[in-house]
Amino acid sequence: MAPETTASTALFTDHYELTMLGSALADDTGSRPCVFEVFARRLPSGRRYGVVAGTGRLLDAIADFRFGDAELAQLESTAVVDADTLAWLADYSFSGEIDGYPEGELFFPGSPVLTVRGTFADAVVLETLALSILNHDSAIASAAARMAGAANGRPIIEMGGRRTHEAAAVAAARASYLAGFATTSNLEAGRRYGIPTRGTVAHAFMLLHDSEEQAFRAQVEKMGTDTTLLVDTYDITAGIETAVRVAGPELGAIRIDSGDVGVLARKAREQLDSLGARDTRIVVSGDLDEHAIAALRAEPVDAYGVGTSVVTGSGAPTAGMVYKLVEVDGRPVAKRSTHKESRGGHKRVLRRHKPTGTALEEFVYPAGTDPERGEHDVEPQIPLARAGVPVDGLPSLDDGRARLRRALVSLPWEGLKLSPGDPAVPTVFG
Repeated sequence: MAPETTASTALFTDHYELTMLGSALADDTGSRPCVFEVFARRLPSGRRYGVVAGTGRLLDAIADFRFGDAELAQLESTAVVDADTLAWLADYSFSGEIDGYPEGELFFPGSPVLTVRGTFADAVVLETLALSILNHDSAIASAAARMAGAANGRPIIEMGGRRTHEAAAVAAARASYLAGFATTSNLEAGRRYGIPTRGTVAHAFMLLHDSEEQAFRAQVEKMGTDTTLLVDTYDITAGIETAVRVAGPELGAIRIDSGDVGVLARKAREQLDSLGARDTRIVVSGDLDEHAIAALRAEPVDAYGVGTSVVTGSGAPTAGMVYKLVEVDGRPVAKRSTHKESRGGHKRVLRRHKPTGTALEEFVYPAGTDPERGEHDVEPQIPLARAGVPVDGLPSLDDGRARLRRALVSLPWEGLKLSPGDPAVPTVFG
């Protein structure tokens, strides 16, 4: 029998975090004040911007990063830490400060997405937790934002729960909604985050019945005529004719899940109109990504269903973020390894804009200095936690959706292209 799980997130970490902790406690360096920063050295290939997501989930996870009896017993039985470290962990709760980019904010190479201040012991143990959440959720949101932009206002339903880990599916639904998706098929995401849920039937339902008409009648009798009927189980032309005959011209929508959906949508629109179902919407799904959605922009498609590509980050399943120590006792420290270099010192950032609102550059500068500020400069970072406690009035998920809409409008037009290119906004270090 598998052991019972608990609400604690304390073991969602790497062994080496506690190795460092134990050694630092033993030589009295664990109490030294430090600054850690989360940033991406580069964006995934072909991306012009990244979208921050997961901050809200991370703050909740940090609140639950406590070592209860079960966690301590596991560490003791496996000899991960010694007795002194075990005693220290028994009283642990994060007590430092966190600043960061709110959800829905854009980030670029070098953007200090998260800044964690505290003792080394206090902050080092959060590395894996912070990166696992921010890397996953930001990768999903970055891909989903590109898809929502390609859809050009047409709604997208997230339906990737069957293509990823069950816990990741809930997080992916949240990140997709943040990035502009209209709904999700994931009921747990709906329960946990208040995201609207949608869903009709799969081909199994159609095959269950002795005929397509019988299946359509069963669905319409239960769901009403404003439902979405799946018309491509057998012959699409016959399926559409049967769907309208069963539901009438007031049929809500049809869904096409296979084939050349652009061509099929065009023919379906003509057929629906000829049958008097001019208001019946056309929903398409089936291995769609941002490029496929963009290619369908001129077709009579009313909504999209996206699964695999969004929950896997559309080819970039991680945002490439790292969690690096940049300051000890007020002194900048930096890693110099080839291809893994970092910039030392606690940093702040200004995003500079033209008077028109178009973003010009991400200006990253040493904290404690006071660079000249332009009238239209903004500071992306906000306070997230003080004395280990989330600050009052943090932005909501819907606030993040609105923030991202504003942020995307601020990008230079070429920054919204799906083709490979430089980051939409250059990062400048002061």
